[in-house]
Amino acid sequence: METFDLTLIWAFIIGFGVIMYVLMDGFDLGVGILFPFAPSEEDRDTMMNSVAPVWDGNETWLVLGGAGLLAAFPLVYSILLPALYIGVFLMLSGLIFRGIAFEFRFKARTSRYLWNWAFAGGSTVAAFAQGIVVGTYIQGYDTANGVFVGGALDWLTPFTVLTGFGLLAGYALLGSTWLIMKTEGRLQEWAYKLTLPLLAAVLIVFGIISVWTPFIDDMVRDRWFSNLSIIWVLPALTLLCAFQIFRSVRNRFEGMPFVATMGLFITAYLGLIVSRWPYLIPPDYTLWDAASAYNSQLFLLLGLLVVIPFVLVYTAWTYWVFRGKVRAGESYH
Repeated sequence: METFDLTLIWAFIIGFGVIMYVLMDGFDLGVGILFPFAPSEEDRDTMMNSVAPVWDGNETWLVLGGAGLLAAFPLVYSILLPALYIGVFLMLSGLIFRGIAFEFRFKARTSRYLWNWAFAGGSTVAAFAQGIVVGTYIQGYDTANGVFVGGALDWLTPFTVLTGFGLLAGYALLGSTWLIMKTEGRLQEWAYKLTLPLLAAVLIVFGIISVWTPFIDDMVRDRWFSNLSIIWVLPALTLLCAFQIFRSVRNRFEGMPFVATMGLFITAYLGLIVSRWPYLIPPDYTLWDAASAYNSQLFLLLGLLVVIPFVLVYTAWTYWVFRGKVRAGESYH
């Protein structure tokens, strides 16, 4: 007997995995995006050392979310992957180049500049591709009878390019506030100077997307503008987080800019969920339409309930062990 709505439980688990990935891998992608602009090669060493102990653990959430999505909502894969083959390929290629650069750059001498570009380029391409995926989700997919029927480049539109640049700026903001928290001296001061321009860029893109989206999606327009409701607290909280970033940078706080930036991402993410709920493949398929069989969800859930606590404990322990400032000359490797 189906006692619980496992589809909702799986939706929460995957939603949690997605935001954990965005927050945790977002800042080390952001460090990579900022990498070419660092004041010196020594500062690049410090930047990479600040994320080297945690970057691969951060990507655990991408694997968990992707595997969970395939298991619990197989219809998503039959539609999303054909619609986004090129975008997903670019994202994975960027992540591969970035991962290789972590290992090879520390050992390279004459070819170090190539691994600098691999790290920066991989991070930038992966972040931009993820932004395009978000934009494609917002604008929707052409489907018929559970199959994607659009073109190979439907994901490439002015709107998705804008969301791609928006996520680039957002990850760079996460990266700069991470460096404020984890570094000191010249590098920290450089990160302070970057943070407010990056915040302005994020808010500008966020504003344009917020105005643009109702014109391409009737459901979003009706949900947000047909009547005033409590969901408007989410944009208000987003702006409050932005103000807190501004205030904490002006007051030279070290940890608060990063915390407030995570808050900005969380509130924007919740706003996206509210805009689309309960559609997993807009505009046609809800969570329940895309879900796998109840018994399959239950079997997989039992395993995941064992895995997730281990991932959380491992993640917390890693950040605890590598807490504190990263100083020039200190090497994780």
